[in-house]
Amino acid sequence: MRAQSRRYRLGFLAVGDGSGRTLNQTELALFDGLRNHGWIDGRNLIIDYRFSQPPDRLPASVADLVALSPDVLIVAAPQATKALKSATATIPIVFVAVADPVGLGLVQSLARPGGNITGLATYVPGDFVAKRIEILRELVPGASQFAILANPGNPMHRLLLADEVPSTARNLGVALPIVQATTAEELDVAFASAAAQRADEIIVFGDTLTVVEAPRVVALAAKHHLPAVHFSRQFANGGLIVYGPDFADLFRRAGGYVDKILKGAKPSDLPVEQPTKFEFVINMKTARALGLSVPTSLLLRADEVIE
Repeated sequence: MRAQSRRYRLGFLAVGDGSGRTLNQTELALFDGLRNHGWIDGRNLIIDYRFSQPPDRLPASVADLVALSPDVLIVAAPQATKALKSATATIPIVFVAVADPVGLGLVQSLARPGGNITGLATYVPGDFVAKRIEILRELVPGASQFAILANPGNPMHRLLLADEVPSTARNLGVALPIVQATTAEELDVAFASAAAQRADEIIVFGDTLTVVEAPRVVALAAKHHLPAVHFSRQFANGGLIVYGPDFADLFRRAGGYVDKILKGAKPSDLPVEQPTKFEFVINMKTARALGLSVPTSLLLRADEVIE
């Protein structure tokens, strides 16, 4: 069997836990996906890790992984994916947690990616912001001002701020003031600015910065008494609402892409897949601390209610 004829090398450019040394819990699901297809680190795979966080580490991490000439590269998050794609046009790349790979110019189309890259997207265009406003409006009827926390260094955020955010504001008749942060320290300023603009609630865009700084983001929302909707499960510990793709499921599914490529498939022939599982989590302890009464309609739709 070809999979056992030699050890294949997999390069993993991960976000990690922010320390630059350890994978985060979500990324560890990749190993489940690989095992499901018979690929085991140390047996028929050699997995080399590098980290895109802290941000100043990204260029060296990309250079290190490409220099190892792995059989496949796995990468998480849009900034790191763009950097890796710019560094090699020959090594197959599988991305995970890239919101809109077509909009970012990473692939030609979802059905036919082209080039040396494919993977798993996290975004269904058109309803990203509106869906979160719908949830927050059920929670706080009459809310009309929803701050958006974005990272101007994230290319996906720039796309959303230029197109979907203004059109959503017009269509729903709401104000969507933008607060921005590119560093941990700027998060404090961003939340203070949202509070100063009398935002009713805040939508936290998914981003490497906010994921790594999840405890800080949750604490700042509490400090400024801002009901917040977050994008990934890292925020369920103290965050009011999580609504977004099941990222662990995406990393597990990435193992299937690696399997196909190691068995001879070309990335250009493997369609980009979108999320099939979403997580909707409500933290009742946080709701009570904010003085909110969560309607039954939301509780019934939630996948998990944390008491």
